[in-house]
Amino acid sequence: MKYSVNSIIETKIDDGQPILERILWLDEKWTYVIDINKNNVPYIKKIEDLETSLVSKTAALIEPDPLIIVYKEEDIPQRYKDIRDKNWSMIKKIVVQEPHIFQNTFRRKHVKEISQQNNVSELSIMNFLKRYWKRGKVPNALLPDYLNCGGRGKERVVGDVKRGRPRKHQDVVGEGINITEEIKKIFTISINRFYYTTAKNSLVLTYELMRKEYFVDGHKMVNGVKVPIIKPQSQVPTFGQFRYWFEKQRNIKKEITSRYSNKKFQKQYRAITGNASDGVMQPGTFEIDCQIGDIYLVSRYNRNWVIGRSALYFVIDRFSRLICGVYVGLETGSYAGAMMALLNATANKVEFCKQYGIHIKEEDWPVHHLPNKIIADRGELEGTNINNLINTLNIETTLAPPYRADIKPYIENFFSLNNNFIKPHIPGVIDLDGRERGDKDYRLNSLITIEELMIIIIKAVLYYNNYHILNNFKRDEMMIADNIPCVPRDIFNWGIANRGGTLRTVSEDVVKLALMPSDEATVTAKGVKYKDMYYVSKEMLKNQTFVNARKKTWKVKISYDPRDLNYIYVHGDSPKDYEVCYLTDANSRYKDKTIEEIEYLLTAEKMQKKKMKDIDAQAKTQLIAEIEDIVQQAKEELDKEPVSEESDKKRIENIRENRKIEKTANRVKEAFKLEVEEKPVEDSDFHEEEVDPIELLLIKQKEGLQSD
Repeated sequence: MKYSVNSIIETKIDDGQPILERILWLDEKWTYVIDINKNNVPYIKKIEDLETSLVSKTAALIEPDPLIIVYKEEDIPQRYKDIRDKNWSMIKKIVVQEPHIFQNTFRRKHVKEISQQNNVSELSIMNFLKRYWKRGKVPNALLPDYLNCGGRGKERVVGDVKRGRPRKHQDVVGEGINITEEIKKIFTISINRFYYTTAKNSLVLTYELMRKEYFVDGHKMVNGVKVPIIKPQSQVPTFGQFRYWFEKQRNIKKEITSRYSNKKFQKQYRAITGNASDGVMQPGTFEIDCQIGDIYLVSRYNRNWVIGRSALYFVIDRFSRLICGVYVGLETGSYAGAMMALLNATANKVEFCKQYGIHIKEEDWPVHHLPNKIIADRGELEGTNINNLINTLNIETTLAPPYRADIKPYIENFFSLNNNFIKPHIPGVIDLDGRERGDKDYRLNSLITIEELMIIIIKAVLYYNNYHILNNFKRDEMMIADNIPCVPRDIFNWGIANRGGTLRTVSEDVVKLALMPSDEATVTAKGVKYKDMYYVSKEMLKNQTFVNARKKTWKVKISYDPRDLNYIYVHGDSPKDYEVCYLTDANSRYKDKTIEEIEYLLTAEKMQKKKMKDIDAQAKTQLIAEIEDIVQQAKEELDKEPVSEESDKKRIENIRENRKIEKTANRVKEAFKLEVEEKPVEDSDFHEEEVDPIELLLIKQKEGLQSD
């Protein structure tokens, strides 16, 4: 068996305990090891000596490693993680400097520096290093061993003597029984079965149901009913004993969630400590959330098409309460919607508002930055996509657990304010409380489109950022001294000027490529096809990409902006390599439309085609029947004029002459004739020698046939 770094070598000694050494570093000639059972620093040994002892079997490799314990991260108590992380942060930069860290001079110098920087003794730093080396060179080696200490909470051994105070009237009710492990299991089962349920049984009823179920001596028949015979009190735990063990093992959270709901626990029974803004000293911590709008919208294609309610995403700065980004669309509770809102937070707001015909100054909406931290719901940002964004944009992410709106209270508060700003003034608003039988469906009042709602939202945000007074905002002493109004924009600007902030400006293209949704498209002869839309680029046309696609199509990865499908980005071989493809003129009906509107249009057309299938099939069946009827009538006409085999041959041989006759007849029939006043025909105008040209051709044909 070959040794390596972290291997443990056991060296046998005639008199005494074997020596256990862990290999910390090695090369072709030398190795550093540490004695696991002693409090010594690492020391150097020759590889030659090590191999000699292994060959002579005076030493052996030890497997499995007795000091390596595989911890699951979720099983480690948080307080142990905090200790581990704190200790690891002090030594992680020096332990990697091998083999210098094993040398006394180098190690003493750095240990002293760490000690001074962290106000920790040099002895403690050395203990962390030794613990790290002895336990396998992993951060979890620094976890404390508190679980092995003390005897707190240990159960006493149950004997034959009854524990606890003696019962009164023992001569009547008996001495009672001790609570054994078997009875504890019955307690646990009974509490889970009868108490932690939506039936909301009292503890007394739970005890009675437990006695009826688990402490019986057979059954008896009473009036045809099988009735349990309960054991006497001397053989059954008392209610006091039951309540004692219930309180000892009681789980308040489980009790509330199982008897009521988890939602009720989070709202009414969870611990309430601190404030959401605690520790937020500067702009840069953003909250993101989505709200389903209470307004029904219509399509830009046809205002008679009601497309339902919109999704409203907002990004708010926790320090100043400034709205930093918005998104209005149909991406409900999705990653794409959250990323669109975050992308908007980094956009230049002057240009953004200009797209909707709103002209503002830079100071009216001064944020166009990436945050240092994002707080969001699990639905929007949970998954692999957000991990890529964290690594690409270096944004810390906190995901709020279910029913914990208090984790992001400021965005939740803005939702209610925003509803007060706009709902009273827009038709198509939900009004379930006020709707009675016979009332008109409020959805029929829908009037505005997504784009119009976006304009309204932008104006509401501009009002909130620049004029809304934050009544519950608590200014600190510096803000009070500078006389800063409790208005989001003023607080934000003050925070940037006096606290610095952790906002970052990043190239817009970098942010877009990192945040835009990606998908697959197909390269075809008509262009790059995505959702029934075709895109082309000058470079692809120049390289004859679409010419090659006539032989075989292939898939490509693309990124796109759901708000504007006028162009897409086709990815190249490297992450920074992409090509802009533009919507073809043949697809002009999709121009300037969002992906939600395009998908709605495609779905509507698909449904319309499905509805037309029955009509199409019926009309096609009628067409076939009519064609077959005409053919049948023609066949019957042909059968009326039976011909011999010789005449059949003549029919084919005179195709050219027959065509001339038919052509002449068609010309007479198809000739243009203007509407003029008809004059009466005089007898003198008629000449018997004039013959109809068609009749003349027929006469000539008959004469030719007779001469043959």
